[in-house]
Amino acid sequence: MAREQVLEVLAEMVANVLSVPVAPGEQVDVGDTVVLLESMKMEIPVLAEAAGTVRSVRVTDGDVVQEGDVLVELVLG
Repeated sequence: MAREQVLEVLAEMVANVLSVPVAPGEQVDVGDTVVLLESMKMEIPVLAEAAGTVRSVRVTDGDVVQEGDVLVELVLG
């Protein structure tokens, strides 16, 4: 049996989490917004870089994330 490939979606900067429009088990396509961040009064959508299924969501609304923090895990395919 093949091992599942997991992609970690990371924060690219220090920011506040405004919303998380996905939940575990949901399917996402390339370019779908998986987390909406806010930094310096600007909204920054974090997009899925690959199609897959949301395995876990590591943040909630109102969290403060640091650069490199894992936001969402996707199982590819």
